[in-house]
Amino acid sequence: MQVETLRDVLEWTTRFHRSLGDSLRQSAESNPNARADLLLDYLAKHEHRLGELVAMFEDRAETRALETWCYDYREQNPILHRTDCDAPFAELDAGEIMDMVADQHQQVIELYRYLHARADTDTTRELMAEVKELEERETMQMTQGANRLEDM
Repeated sequence: MQVETLRDVLEWTTRFHRSLGDSLRQSAESNPNARADLLLDYLAKHEHRLGELVAMFEDRAETRALETWCYDYREQNPILHRTDCDAPFAELDAGEIMDMVADQHQQVIELYRYLHARADTDTTRELMAEVKELEERETMQMTQGANRLEDM
């Protein structure tokens, strides 16, 4: 996907979360560890929900903000590992799964921090701040949920 505008970034982020969720769900079916299986299922649901939340920003954001150009970040900072491979989490334990998912989320958060810092209008800054805060909050919630599963 060619990412040139903030609309593209939001679409890419939505696709990222959905793809990661699909990969987690697919891996849950073949991971032999019961705790990891529970974690994968929890994370898959969380990723799909997060994808839906990000998509809502595109529906309600101002057109001017969505059409802001932002292609320079992706050129200088290629981000995120592929998530569309065959069950990449199937062989991992719960800790390794959380480390990998948390790392990918941190890269998304860094993208939105950068875009927020580079925004030149109030509406664009507000949009990037809202998405960044959503990503941070949901990552924290996901981590707390995973920790609760670990305590079981």
